[in-house]
Amino acid sequence: MTEHPVLHSTFTLERTYPATPGRVFAAWADPASKGRWFASPGDEHALDFRPGGLESLLHHGKDGEPTLRVESLYHDIVPDARIVYSTSLFADDRPATVSITTVRFEAAADGTRLVLTEQGTFLDGMEEPSWREQGTGDWLDKLTAELG
Repeated sequence: MTEHPVLHSTFTLERTYPATPGRVFAAWADPASKGRWFASPGDEHALDFRPGGLESLLHHGKDGEPTLRVESLYHDIVPDARIVYSTSLFADDRPATVSITTVRFEAAADGTRLVLTEQGTFLDGMEEPSWREQGTGDWLDKLTAELG
């Protein structure tokens, strides 16, 4: 019998951006803007930002790396305040993770405090929670440049 391990993990990341909550929220809502900080060069990215809308990203692996496919479904959107979505990540068409993410936008003295909490289910050892947390942190850092 083959083992199929499952690991559950939750992390929260916080960032402060020198922009209004509306401007930071807009960087998530606009397909062109989100594509610049969320996707890597050569990725295929599409965004239908509305409750029930889908977001997809296809990243072609290089030098033996797997092709990654990300599919997100938006469940709740409160303009300038909150986004809730679920995501499935596939590596070479094999499910690797399923997660639910909440992003909150809060006015702060120096701009906007963003709080992202992700609850993930990691399947068959195909991804580590620390990898997901690092990758999510990396694209939140890229958002800084988009808002610059």
